[in-house]
Amino acid sequence: MPEEEQTPAAIALLHPAAGVPAIIETEQAFDAALAALAQGVGPYAFDAERASGFKYSARAYLIQIKRTGGGLHLIDPIPFGPGHRCFFELNNLIADEEVILHASTQDLPCLRELGINPQILFDTELGGRIAGLARVGLGPLLESLMGVSLAKEHSAADWSKRPLPEEWLNYAALDVELLVELRDKVHALLVDAKKWEWAEEDFAAIISAPAPAPRIDPWRRTSGMHKIKKRLQMAVVRELWQARDEIARGADVSPSRLLSDAAITELAQNAEKSPITNRKHLEKILRPLGLRARWLENASTWITSITTAMELPEDQWPEARSKSDTLPPNKLWRERFPEKFIPLSHARFNLAAKAEELSIPLENLISPELVRRICWSPPLDSSVLEALQALGARRWQAEIAAPVLEAALLETVALELPEAEATSESAEE
Repeated sequence: MPEEEQTPAAIALLHPAAGVPAIIETEQAFDAALAALAQGVGPYAFDAERASGFKYSARAYLIQIKRTGGGLHLIDPIPFGPGHRCFFELNNLIADEEVILHASTQDLPCLRELGINPQILFDTELGGRIAGLARVGLGPLLESLMGVSLAKEHSAADWSKRPLPEEWLNYAALDVELLVELRDKVHALLVDAKKWEWAEEDFAAIISAPAPAPRIDPWRRTSGMHKIKKRLQMAVVRELWQARDEIARGADVSPSRLLSDAAITELAQNAEKSPITNRKHLEKILRPLGLRARWLENASTWITSITTAMELPEDQWPEARSKSDTLPPNKLWRERFPEKFIPLSHARFNLAAKAEELSIPLENLISPELVRRICWSPPLDSSVLEALQALGARRWQAEIAAPVLEAALLETVALELPEAEATSESAEE
């Protein structure tokens, strides 16, 4: 990995150079901000604050924008709502200009919900990854590349709160204060490393990517599912998860605030031992988890869900595994599918070596899932390069990974993986 620029001591970035602007809550103020931004030059630095962990929705509760010569602006999107005229005009303003975001896939959905659809993207986080920097959070990048430190004490705040405290607005403004300058630093690293075209292709792919398909059986992603061994217990998890999700969506509150994942799996494991038919029993089971009063606000719903699940006939219990097209876990390949494991072992090892050689994280060089799919079902009617691109790999990724995969598919004996790699296979699943 290339070494980041070293600075003697990071200077704390405490306030925006021009101060914290007044929050924009009226059309008049929004129009004035649009006029100021139009007078600026170069790319637009964007950020958004959501209320993750507090709200069900992923809507934006604050939009931060800065442009050289166009000022720094903090917009409260709630008074305007999705599709408002002002967001339409802002979208026209950025149509032919680059938009800078840090970790863009987090903020793009909530910006698009409002009607803000960037067409040209620069992602400083992804750019840092491709450049080969070890630490790519906004704070670490600013510290290593620009010699300033950024406080993150309000990153997990409830941004749906109104009015927003002044210190929160100051924190939010700092997220875009130096984003344009940071973009230039990351761009220079990419150009020097001859990786700029790679980054451009990745940025364009993010902009053009379709919305993700709904998850199959999303309840299966409940934290702690590894403790659930029986299909009847899975039925309890499913009923509780779905009941919780319905309430959370209607109240726009984070599901975990109504009932934690740990509580759901604990209830599922206890349901078979004795019927959970009253609030007192529910409370007894949940108390060791650090019982919260809010968990019991919907006690009757939780009890009904558990009862419903326990009364289901066996043919209505969930299958042990999802019926999605997910491939078997890596840890099963060696013993159960040795003919698939042979190319996978060589591909994983040699692609990791290639990633190290190119100073880029392996997951940014090529998705491990694509590697698994090629090894599981080698292409018959197309080249590996074409198959990778059909699966969603970028052109540059396919050009680097295809020769490695083609060689791996010709191997006849599995490669003995280093112990550290063999024991970490589950991290890719």
